[in-house]
Amino acid sequence: MKQEAFEARYADAWAELEQWIVLLSAGRRKLTSSVDRGKIGREMPARYRQVCHHLSLARARRYSIGLQQRLNRLALDGHQHLYRARTPVFSAILRFIIIGFPQAFRRQWRYMLAATLLFYLPIAGMALAVQIEPELIYSLVDPGQVAQMEDMYDPANRVLGRERESEKDVVMFGFYIMNNIGVGFRTFAGGLLFGIGSIFFLCFNGLYFGAIASHLTSAGYTETFWSFVSGHSAFELTAIAIFGAAGLMLGMGALAPGRKVRWQSIRDRALDSMPLVYGGTGMLVAAAFVEAFWSSTTWPPVGLKYMVGAVLWILTGLYFGLMGRSEP
Repeated sequence: MKQEAFEARYADAWAELEQWIVLLSAGRRKLTSSVDRGKIGREMPARYRQVCHHLSLARARRYSIGLQQRLNRLALDGHQHLYRARTPVFSAILRFIIIGFPQAFRRQWRYMLAATLLFYLPIAGMALAVQIEPELIYSLVDPGQVAQMEDMYDPANRVLGRERESEKDVVMFGFYIMNNIGVGFRTFAGGLLFGIGSIFFLCFNGLYFGAIASHLTSAGYTETFWSFVSGHSAFELTAIAIFGAAGLMLGMGALAPGRKVRWQSIRDRALDSMPLVYGGTGMLVAAAFVEAFWSSTTWPPVGLKYMVGAVLWILTGLYFGLMGRSEP
């Protein structure tokens, strides 16, 4: 492409970035509207990456020194404003929780819907299948593991959902974090295999959860099992679906790179999925906390544990449906 055509195509984008940098340099008093702040916050990272790409093209194609200098200045100024610390860490985290994470969840609703169906339909299907044919559980879980599960939810236990020798809540909190994060990141990283890995882990975990839940219900552990999982299930199951959605985004980047090089497409999709990964990780840690310090206890009435679980599911739905809607 000739330099004149190159400049004509991207001149407006460069000019807008220059305007943003002027506003950011002038301070918050110049950002007079939430529209300015919201648009700059959303589009600045992508625009910065675009300018860096344009700079590399200008150098490779040996465009004029003046154009290279302009793009280099834009890249340096953009980097300065994008990466310098302006907001305290705690405020940035709080803003992400209140605004950034639920907005990212809704923005990627198509991937979230696909991941949710790939996860929950196998749960429902396998649960029904085990009710009809109880021996089907052994196609997924060996008899030793089934016996261990039954022992973990024995009503005679002082604590639920763990082996008898694992007594300390703090130790189990660490174990649950490790286990939950492992499931989440395997589901996410599986998207690199053109999405096949994420689909496999979503479906397999769904089949596994459905089989275990159905078997323990049929075996008479209804009260102990469901009172245990009710507390942390909203956080844990939703987070697994979120990691699956992030993995499907990677897979789509690999399958349909468009005009980009495949690795660039995957990289861009990975960057877009990071809010889901960060938020999903936080939800898995929260799930591990509830699982270790609340779900495993036997002193609360079963009705109270069910009520807490229902409230957490409702709050989770309201959080993703309503939070961050007032911000652009």
